[in-house]
Amino acid sequence: MADRSVDLSALPKEVRDQLAELDLELSEGDITQKGYEKKRTKLLAPYVIQAPVEPPRQNDVQRPAPSSSSSHGPPPSSSSRHRERRSRKSHRSGGTRDDRYRSDIHSEAVQAALAKHKEEKMALPMPTKRRSTYVPSPINTRTPPDSSSGSEDETAVRRQSTLIVPQPAVNPNLQSPDAWINRTVQGSSTSSSASSTLSHGEAKSQPQSLPKPQPQYKPQYQPLYQPQHQPHHQPHQQPQQQHQPQHQPQHHPTNSTNTAAPQHQQPQHQPHPSAHTAAVTDMMAHSRIAPSENSAPPPDVTAVAPPSRATRVDLPSATVRGMSRGQSRSSMMETADGVPVNSRVSTKIQQLLNTLKRPKRPPLSEFFTDDQEEIVEVPQPDPNMPKPEGRQIIPVKGEPLGVVSNWPPALQAALARWGATQGKSPALTALDITGKPLYTLTYGKLWSRSVKLAYTLLNKLGTKNEQILKPGDRVALVFPNSDPGMFWVAFYGCLLAEVIPVPIEVPLSRKDAGISQVGFLLGSCGVGLALTSEICLKGLPKTPTGEIMQYKGWPRLKWVVTDTKYLTKPSKDWQPHIPTANTDPAYIEYKASKDGTVVGVAVSKVAMLTHCQALTQACNYCEGETLVNVLDFKKDIGLWHGVLTAVMNRVHTVSVPYAVMKACPLSWVQRVHIHKARIALVKCRDLHWAMMAHREQRDTSLASLHMLIVADGANPWSVSSCDAFLNVFQSHGLKPEVICPCATSPEAMTVAIRRPGVPGTPLPARAILSLGGLSHGVIRVNTEDKNSALTVQDVGHVMPGALMCIVRPEGPPQLCKTDEIGEIIINSRAGGNMYYGLPGLTKNTFEVIPVNANGVPIGEIPFVRSGLLGFVGPGSLIFVVGKIEGLLMVSGRRHNADDLVATALAVEPVKTVYRGRITVFSVTVFYDERVVIVAEQRPDASEEDSFQWMSRVLQAIDSIHQVGLYCLALVPANTLPKTPLGGIHISDTKQYFLDGNLHPCNILLCPHTCVTNLPKPRQKQPVGVGPASVMVGNLVAGKRIAQATGRDLGMIDDQDLVRKHQYLTEALQWRAQTDADHVLFVLLNNKGVPVSTATCVQLHKRAEKIAAALTEKGSINTGENVVLLYPPGIDLIAAFYGCLYAGCVPVNVRPPHPQNLGATLPTVRMIIDVSKAACILTTQSLMRILRSKEAAASVNIKTWPTIIDTDDLPRRRPPQIYKPPTAEMIAYLDFSVSTTGMLTGVKISHAAVSALCRSVKLQCELYSSRQIAICLDPYCGLGFVLWCLASVYAGHQSILIPPFELESCCSLWLSTLSQYRVRDTFCSYSVMELCTKGLGTQTELLKARGVSLSCVRSCVVIAEERPRLTLSHSFSKLFKDIGLSPRAVSTAFGSRVNLAICLQGTTGPDPCTVYVDLKSLRHDRVRLVERGAPQSLPLMESGKILPGVRVIIVNPETKGPLGDSHLGEVWVNSPHNASGYYTIYGEESLQANHFNTKLSFGDPQTLWARTGYLGFVKRTELLEASGDRHDALFVVGSLDETLELRGLRYHPIDIETSVSRAHRSIAESAVFTWTNLLVVVSELCGSEQDALDLVPLITNVVLEEHHLITGVVVIVDPGVIPINSRGEKQRMHLRDSFLADQLDPIYVAYNM
Repeated sequence: MADRSVDLSALPKEVRDQLAELDLELSEGDITQKGYEKKRTKLLAPYVIQAPVEPPRQNDVQRPAPSSSSSHGPPPSSSSRHRERRSRKSHRSGGTRDDRYRSDIHSEAVQAALAKHKEEKMALPMPTKRRSTYVPSPINTRTPPDSSSGSEDETAVRRQSTLIVPQPAVNPNLQSPDAWINRTVQGSSTSSSASSTLSHGEAKSQPQSLPKPQPQYKPQYQPLYQPQHQPHHQPHQQPQQQHQPQHQPQHHPTNSTNTAAPQHQQPQHQPHPSAHTAAVTDMMAHSRIAPSENSAPPPDVTAVAPPSRATRVDLPSATVRGMSRGQSRSSMMETADGVPVNSRVSTKIQQLLNTLKRPKRPPLSEFFTDDQEEIVEVPQPDPNMPKPEGRQIIPVKGEPLGVVSNWPPALQAALARWGATQGKSPALTALDITGKPLYTLTYGKLWSRSVKLAYTLLNKLGTKNEQILKPGDRVALVFPNSDPGMFWVAFYGCLLAEVIPVPIEVPLSRKDAGISQVGFLLGSCGVGLALTSEICLKGLPKTPTGEIMQYKGWPRLKWVVTDTKYLTKPSKDWQPHIPTANTDPAYIEYKASKDGTVVGVAVSKVAMLTHCQALTQACNYCEGETLVNVLDFKKDIGLWHGVLTAVMNRVHTVSVPYAVMKACPLSWVQRVHIHKARIALVKCRDLHWAMMAHREQRDTSLASLHMLIVADGANPWSVSSCDAFLNVFQSHGLKPEVICPCATSPEAMTVAIRRPGVPGTPLPARAILSLGGLSHGVIRVNTEDKNSALTVQDVGHVMPGALMCIVRPEGPPQLCKTDEIGEIIINSRAGGNMYYGLPGLTKNTFEVIPVNANGVPIGEIPFVRSGLLGFVGPGSLIFVVGKIEGLLMVSGRRHNADDLVATALAVEPVKTVYRGRITVFSVTVFYDERVVIVAEQRPDASEEDSFQWMSRVLQAIDSIHQVGLYCLALVPANTLPKTPLGGIHISDTKQYFLDGNLHPCNILLCPHTCVTNLPKPRQKQPVGVGPASVMVGNLVAGKRIAQATGRDLGMIDDQDLVRKHQYLTEALQWRAQTDADHVLFVLLNNKGVPVSTATCVQLHKRAEKIAAALTEKGSINTGENVVLLYPPGIDLIAAFYGCLYAGCVPVNVRPPHPQNLGATLPTVRMIIDVSKAACILTTQSLMRILRSKEAAASVNIKTWPTIIDTDDLPRRRPPQIYKPPTAEMIAYLDFSVSTTGMLTGVKISHAAVSALCRSVKLQCELYSSRQIAICLDPYCGLGFVLWCLASVYAGHQSILIPPFELESCCSLWLSTLSQYRVRDTFCSYSVMELCTKGLGTQTELLKARGVSLSCVRSCVVIAEERPRLTLSHSFSKLFKDIGLSPRAVSTAFGSRVNLAICLQGTTGPDPCTVYVDLKSLRHDRVRLVERGAPQSLPLMESGKILPGVRVIIVNPETKGPLGDSHLGEVWVNSPHNASGYYTIYGEESLQANHFNTKLSFGDPQTLWARTGYLGFVKRTELLEASGDRHDALFVVGSLDETLELRGLRYHPIDIETSVSRAHRSIAESAVFTWTNLLVVVSELCGSEQDALDLVPLITNVVLEEHHLITGVVVIVDPGVIPINSRGEKQRMHLRDSFLADQLDPIYVAYNM
């Protein structure tokens, strides 16, 4: 080192200051050892006297130093430097710093391992983070980060800078990070830090390899209409306009990245041959047009709905059935694997896929073996793994415990002796905060005060007759670390009073880490009294009334102050009773276990005494010596040596509190020097701090030391601290043989200690072990791979009088072989006796009988488990390699948490990690332990640095320990829970992580690399229809075919009505004549007031007027299509019948939302274009909207068909126009947007309408005296049938409640039911959800208003999906209080091919629920299980099958029928099936496929329609009205929606249900796949700091419950997931928005 030849005291003051600053940086962990030495050499270079100092190497000097201003510019004035230094000292952390683990050899190994990875560097996609989430500073203060992955390649930076284009002058606050993105060549950047982690050279090659665009996926059901004219298809020649920014919804904050300069998409044409230059020029062009948003953007089908969920929007996805890509306005260019290149998101996903293409460690066997039970892949043990080869270990004996004549019979007796004979002799010196002696307690004082306290405890705490304390009671000792004197008196006072002291930490607040666990300790020990000092009592947190706060989980405590002035002098005749030491507990030491529980280890009086004797013998204590103690005196070595053994040997203890060490790290060395101390008790950190600060003190001498006991010397990472300390202080008289590492544990107490050596004897050897061997539990000397080695030092020999064995840590305590690592167990009189109050735990730890290889016990004597892992080396020396607590068992291999921390710290954490605060633990996910690393991030660390550091840690741990990390999280500085001395409280940190309360600011999950035990992917067998088809269809002889039939439609009651009036139009005319004034419809507003009604005759007359208007104004011919554009109401019904009268075909369309025309109008336009409508019927206000300027922004308003406003029809009587239909004629077209974003229109014939109305009438027993309430959207499916058609056919009165009215008055629907005493009502899931959420807390209020639902007999949810059981249950449960019968709520089921298949009518059995095994569903099988079975899914019957309907379950591949309780596609046959998809070119083949399909065998005559839904039929025990057993239909989900992953079929709703349960802040979630990656989008309803907590929880739950690895987790604002009018999620639409980068996510995590 340079300072050997430099006299530091002679240096100029500023140089000395700079050196001191450097030392401080090194001790803070702000600079690496290497950087430190380099800068130090540079500073001292001018003052070195000797010539042969090696000049600094060229490249070292050029690279800027990692931190500190010391090498740049003139130094600041010394006074300011001094001030700055003091302020930095004052907030020095008391944390566990990297010094525990600093090892230069290891750092070099890690760097070498990383260098290996550099060659094969992967481009890891950085997570995308919304700026506003964590960064309050305005964007314009940020400098654009370097987009290369490291700054090694400076040419990369230069290369980029030449490409930057001058920006047009923009308001600097609006210049978003996207401006930087558009300017860099590599367009793969994040929306927050706008920095790319692509490595050089990779970006350039991307654009060249883009093949021709291909469709994303081939839907199972092909699109069924092809528009002839595409009004808005913009020609490809104008990429500039076509890629104008999409219309953004209004809700983005102004500083969010998307608003300022939206992402521009690439043109759809093939890139120019020189793709690279094309890309650059393209970006230049984009960056020029970015700020100007004047020209009108093209209409956007895929825009996101505004955040309020209220305005439901039906959005067809970009891939509308049968429309060309141009029409769909999606300007994406796609690569071969279907990844569009336009957006940042997809580039990242491509990067992610590239990282996943690497082979995983254990290769997955790619075939599916066991078809019965999905089995977790058990990792096969590696045949080459090292196995122990030695002989069985022989127990190791310590030397016999010598008998000394004057040893006291009990420890209290020793104190009594010294108090009487050596009263003036100093017992304890305490230091103040500056390190100066505060007071010295003599043995006389200690004795007299302890006696006073003992007397007070036994005689003065209660009334004369009833004392609170009796001998044997437990008492808590609550004293701060700065006050050893009070503690000593309290401890010995308790011993003299024969009560049992339980020392604990001072509780500082209710939120202390592990505070409730301390309560568990006090409870299990039965503590009711706490001793404390007056000062400490004042500092405890109080309630407003001044009482001491009741901590969570603590028993009620009585607090007693032990200051001398409050103690009573005992009467002359009172003497404390000092019996000979026996097996009663003397004191209880607390111990926090791995899972955070705090237990009390009881130490008997005889064990305490024997331990002191053994320590005296082993350490050769002499009477009257001085001992310096830096450790916590309440437990462990600090207590055993510094309080107990010290008193036994009349040693003078100098106690150095932790606070002094923080302020002056050298204080303990000075104390040793001043007091000529012979013994010092320290930890590695104290050695390290003293070494860093020793240059401040020249003349300290450590020559007096006879023993330097290193308390954590058993930690393998202590070796380098001990060596470095010796290196520095040997010149100060420190002798190598005095360094004595020891191994201890609360249960076994001192296990082994290195005896102080005789000068000149050779020092014990070190063991250099292979980490790979250790992970398999065997000892192998490291020879080949120097990078993964662990150096351990011995901890001396076994304690005197003890016997030691090594046993296997797992399973029965079998003796290890000599070359095997195991747990050290001890038999000794000097050890703990039990966990107080916990007999079960005690047996496993304190009464272990080791067994040999055959499982036979080797003797009678019980051993105590020490919790230390180690082995016996040559010469019976004990080596410890770790603790059971820090053991992580991953895939059958053992890793030590400390080793992983050391490796993470060796990855230069200077820029990233705050003060070396890193912790490692494991969590159990999917049948194995997974390694999690959590570190505190420095406040000034950049996103880029942190991400870089995280990916390097991954690589380092992977190559050195051969273990994959599951999760790496960085949290803001000082936010992890702390232990009393400032370390990280591991079990609390783990709990925070699992509960989602860690609030990380950066997180990286790598499930793809470390989860290697997933079940094997399933490969489906090819299916052919042949003689064996019966078997393939799962039809076994004796099994009934899975089919169910509704009752007969038959001509039952009013046959004349049916015969005369076969069609709806005739039914209406007949009703208008026979029952003119009967009210058919009542429409309510949000106050519940009828705003309009329609009698039979009114409806008939209005329909006639509309028919006349159609023929006159619209000159419509028979059979032409007319679009009806109306809000829910009676106008819609009249317009429908008007069309039928005129002989044309109505097409009912949801009107556009006036506040959201951009998103809703293009859908309207599309249906109008696709249906070839000749005319539009609408209201005046909607007509204005269609022709408005706002509408012109999203569609071409000049090409609307004729628009007829039905609000002002002529008053005169219209001519009689009635064109009677025929059965096959189309009555109307039903258009709907499916959840996959498909827009489909089906044709419903007049015959089907009549049959459907009749079927519903029979099922629900509808007739003219009945009243039903409908709260549904009347635009498609069964909702439209019930709203418009059923009343006219059956004659009942319909009360119409438009669902949007519920948004302003939640209780409208329920109060209507109550007011009109309605027996039957129909609603949608969105209405039900609105009521459940909106009225959840108001049932009492409704009751008070007299709302009662006892009249409701059936409440049917109309849906085209699997019944939502949880929602129906919570609705029933919630409104049970206001009389809703739990049997009333049921569900209906319809599909595109048949609008109503099931409907729970008024008669028949209640809908039943079954529980299905989720695992079997993924294999397309149904396995029924009991309620509450793990992995079970409750399914409710979808309602009773309607009259005239037949349902059969068919294998979708073979088209063969399936047996009862088998999963297959639901096929339906009924007179009200739709006639086909509405196609313009009549694609008959497709139509036949869906609407007229025949079974491949069984009954090949019947024509069936395919619903596209998976389900099964189960024959139940219930009986139908006819007396037959009831067949129930269970719908599982739409085939279109299912996700095929790993050869298995998943239903998105199942994954979403699991995700929503993962954390309280997840409001709603949706999943979809993208190139075999599962993407989970979750809405965050909590604060944005919870966003990153969700990532690991979502990944865990999907892995645990569905055996899938989540590829991307996207956290968004509430209301982002688009939901259609039926309350169904539009996942494909969400997918398109995500890939087009339109979601403005809070956070996007790409799991590695």
